[in-house]
Amino acid sequence: MLNVSMLSVLQAKKRIEHEIVKTPLMKSDALSLHVGSEVWLKLENLQKTGSFKLRGALNKISSLSKEELGRGVITASAGNHAQGVAYAASLTGVSALIVVPKTAPETKRAGIQRYGAELVVHGDNYDEAEAYAYRLAGETGRTFVHAFEDNEIIAGQGTVALEALLEQPDFDAIVVPAGGGGLICGIAVAAKALNPAIEVIGIQTHASPPWYYSFKERRLADVTYSDSLADGLHGGISQGNLDLALTIVDQFVLVEEEQVAHAMYWLAKEHHYMVEGSGAVGVAALLHGHLPHLKGKKVLNIVSGSNVDAAKLGKIINSYT
Repeated sequence: MLNVSMLSVLQAKKRIEHEIVKTPLMKSDALSLHVGSEVWLKLENLQKTGSFKLRGALNKISSLSKEELGRGVITASAGNHAQGVAYAASLTGVSALIVVPKTAPETKRAGIQRYGAELVVHGDNYDEAEAYAYRLAGETGRTFVHAFEDNEIIAGQGTVALEALLEQPDFDAIVVPAGGGGLICGIAVAAKALNPAIEVIGIQTHASPPWYYSFKERRLADVTYSDSLADGLHGGISQGNLDLALTIVDQFVLVEEEQVAHAMYWLAKEHHYMVEGSGAVGVAALLHGHLPHLKGKKVLNIVSGSNVDAAKLGKIINSYT
């Protein structure tokens, strides 16, 4: 049972504020004009390690006992959480072992090793990497740091919303990329505590839609997975995160792969940002008319990460020019 409150988010802010970047909150005139809303971008693509994941990782590792840290840490990740854990562990000299699936982009693998962690590549997807990491945790005695089903991880991710809402308190809705659920649960905890009327909307792709169907059915639904540009959102979700989301998230929306590609191109063209597919899904939903009820409202969109291989982004940009 997950138990995360606004107090948890405030405590996380205190723990991590000296190690993270307070990322910019920028109004996108181009997106606002296109959508007919006032759209702001929270630019976690400019965070250290290239994504919001550092927040949760720092908060979790800061909360561990000396004994737990002494055994070293282990995690499984599609890449961004892994980089966050590797960076956080490097600050305290803690040994980190990271398991990523074969689909993890080279830029994320390089980041993990740059921060001094040991990298293991295993499995065709996140779920297989996670199962292997749990096995290694049992064999080595390392402390497992879950990517999303963890109170401290969720509280750390909630500081994204806390920062944004302290700067601009009057948003009507927040659009959030949804993968495992740490980010959307953390954001919803903080946002609903500050403004119970705010709408929190999760975005996934048709290639990995467990949130969309599980939320509708109010149970963990079986879904079919396929390859996705939004690799950081790929994989299953947990009962704990679902139970929490059912009480604080308003809805989930699915976007197509070509819409994600277009959003990545659009962010490069209009704002000159390298944004990974996972970080562009909210812009995809807004650009392609998936959220018509937000017309005329003030909307916060989370741009969650920048860790995309340059060659992949270059190919996407070339296809639109």
